[in-house]
Amino acid sequence: MRWNTSAMVFLDFDGTITRRDATDAILNRYADPRWLQIEEAWRLGQIGSRECLEVQMALVTASRTEIDALLDDIDVDPGLVPLLDVCSARGVQVSIVSDGFDYCIDRILSRPSLSLVARLKGVRIVSSHLDVNGTRWKATFTPMIPPCLHGCATCKPAVMELLNTDHRLKVFVGDGFSDNYAAAHADVVFAKDALAEFCDSHAIPYTPYDSLAAVARRFDHLLRSNDVHEMVSPNS
Repeated sequence: MRWNTSAMVFLDFDGTITRRDATDAILNRYADPRWLQIEEAWRLGQIGSRECLEVQMALVTASRTEIDALLDDIDVDPGLVPLLDVCSARGVQVSIVSDGFDYCIDRILSRPSLSLVARLKGVRIVSSHLDVNGTRWKATFTPMIPPCLHGCATCKPAVMELLNTDHRLKVFVGDGFSDNYAAAHADVVFAKDALAEFCDSHAIPYTPYDSLAAVARRFDHLLRSNDVHEMVSPNS
């Protein structure tokens, strides 16, 4: 099957671009232990991620300096660079869609040692918002019209549709529980960890990966071959 349209790539942030979840790192270090009960309620489907994150971040007590130091210690998958380069060379639009927070994303990706500033030009980032007042942190969220049926902090399927004005092939790369709805909505999925388990249990075709460098190589091959059937074959 030949492509009759170009592609758009949508990247999760925490655990996909980063090696560990920035929000979980903050909560583990600086939140009242009650955050774990809220996390369990979210995983059981009792609350959406929007309510979950709003309540959890209100339990955090930390200075901006403390949070910045923690974020500066979170590694980025080095494969992000070749993946962005492949997409740039092939004219593929990249967007980062995350339940996580703009504060964390900006701090991590603007790290000078990563040399990402030029590569991120034109990359759209849609995420939750985080404000700090002294040592107290407040999460806020972009309202969606219509509202997300699942109460997500960032309704990834809705964002994917909103940004995909040219009706291109939607390629999603993710790793976790918050990526389930996006994977079910995408045309092509790269998945690992909890997201791969979800795809297996829901018969969603995906390509497994262990690093973004592997995604870059596979995606480049598929773009060159121009073969949609090869790209969407189950667990290829």
